[in-house]
Amino acid sequence: MPEWLGVVLLGVIEGLTEFLPISSTGHLLLAENSGLLPSQPELFNVVIQAGAVLAVLLVFSRRVRDLLLMLDEPAARDYVLKLALAFAITGTGGLAAKRMGFALPKGTWPVAWATLVGGVVILAIERSVRDKRLDSRVTWTIAVVMGLAQILAAVFPGTSRAGATILIALALGLTRPAATEFSFLLGIPTLLTASGYEIFHELRHPGPEPVVWSMVVLGTVVSAAVAFLVVRWLLRWVQTHTFNGFGWYRIALGLLMLALAAGGR
Repeated sequence: MPEWLGVVLLGVIEGLTEFLPISSTGHLLLAENSGLLPSQPELFNVVIQAGAVLAVLLVFSRRVRDLLLMLDEPAARDYVLKLALAFAITGTGGLAAKRMGFALPKGTWPVAWATLVGGVVILAIERSVRDKRLDSRVTWTIAVVMGLAQILAAVFPGTSRAGATILIALALGLTRPAATEFSFLLGIPTLLTASGYEIFHELRHPGPEPVVWSMVVLGTVVSAAVAFLVVRWLLRWVQTHTFNGFGWYRIALGLLMLALAAGGR
């Protein structure tokens, strides 16, 4: 397979999965570990997430603009401060993990188990809030917990950043549309910072194999185009649907990954 085609397919996978509660990192690792697509350095998998962020900025351009232009109003200022708090928690935890030398595991087993368990958790949370009255207001507690959820997703590939943040907010009583919006907006500084850090680190401390930056750019552009369509679709979906379908998908995928891993021993 030509390298450019493999990179395009990885960009499509990233764009499809980054903002769905099914784990983009898990899908990328699965595609690479299966041998179907070329393996890429961690920098590639992190930086192409910036493409998905660009898609969010386009979809939420009016919302972001309004928040920035209305900071003198209590509601807008309160919302932005909660985003800042959640991001600060994630950034502090992520930096600590880097300083301790943490690196994403490349094996299939941890990703498979995280995918499977995550599916069960989605179904359990949806069941727990089925008859519960939900609120559209993001509380300080929800902001803190969503920041912590992003750290969890970064440490355990297969958890899903979007899934962890949206579902834990839902469990705390936030409506699906409000949880989805806050998660997406929180992803903007989180993923941009992660991408920037990886690029800076690569430029300062190049790895043994040179980075093909043209392929990184290609993957990022493809990711942005696909994520733009996915984000717009998901925002409409959560207005009238639950996340149960994603829960069952994760369970099926997790079981398949475990079976493949066991067969490949």
